[in-house]
Amino acid sequence: MHTTHSARALRVNEKAANLDALRLHAVTQSEPTPPPGYAVVRIAAAAVNPSDAKATLGIMPQAVWPRTPGRDFAGTVVNGPTEWVGREVYGSGGDIGITRDGSHARYLVLPEQALRAKPQGISMDEAGAVGVPFVTAYEGFRRSGMPQAGQTVLVLGANGKVGQAAVQLASQAGARVIAVQRREGPFEGFASGPVDVIDARHHADVGARVRELTDGRGAHIVYNTVGSAYFEAANKAMAKGATQIFIATHERAVPFDIFAFYRGMHTFVGIDSLAMDCVASTAQLDAMRQGFERGTLKPFPVARSFTLDEALDAYRLVLSGSTDRVVLHP
Repeated sequence: MHTTHSARALRVNEKAANLDALRLHAVTQSEPTPPPGYAVVRIAAAAVNPSDAKATLGIMPQAVWPRTPGRDFAGTVVNGPTEWVGREVYGSGGDIGITRDGSHARYLVLPEQALRAKPQGISMDEAGAVGVPFVTAYEGFRRSGMPQAGQTVLVLGANGKVGQAAVQLASQAGARVIAVQRREGPFEGFASGPVDVIDARHHADVGARVRELTDGRGAHIVYNTVGSAYFEAANKAMAKGATQIFIATHERAVPFDIFAFYRGMHTFVGIDSLAMDCVASTAQLDAMRQGFERGTLKPFPVARSFTLDEALDAYRLVLSGSTDRVVLHP
């Protein structure tokens, strides 16, 4: 081990009561020596996700203190298995930055099984910002049956980053995609095929509108990224035998019509990306590699980058509700 004086890591020592009380400390970090079976990645870019910021406020009960936050990363392997040293990698994890030290630092220690080569043709900033949204979207589809050509996929909250990733994955699969957002169309994210847009502000009955667009059949997969606000509309929009995916909610309790549920032969799937460690999460990213490399999937535009000294500004921007994708350059 040797000390690199310019290397630093963010530390959060205790949960903050609110955004005004949030303190992020940039401390000196020595380059770690990895134990057998592990590697050290020098971080080039690491996204600031809403879950990163919320975890500093104590919202994630499994978070440990003190720790270095940050779930997503892209960088270069500098120590570890010989065949990996010098290679550019990227990844994510529900454990990284939550139950152990994360990527908002110069160095990150990872299990060898979590190493995956960065897709060719995308930048470090882009690779460092695809993790949580694409892993969450992919896991929802994996658990519910991947979209197929000829199916209709409804994405509720399509303007959010998980929603945009879900639209991309469904479009890449050849499914018809209907995106519900609270703004006028066209769909602002990338898709490799056409996307029908429903502006929820102008359609009081989103479920009925989906039925109209599908000649009464409804959607085969409903990706509900919002939860309770769209629960009734989502149920109304589901085709016979359809699946609805949940990743978040505002209200924990919702009216539930058991009769409509079993008569519709519906399935509900809950996704918690925090339950997927860095090995599982990065394997999901690797399953999307060909899409990123051939351009049927595209990383999010990175709106801004911040140094560690500016990290508090980045966290506050994300906690304010901004949908801009931002990264740290440790």
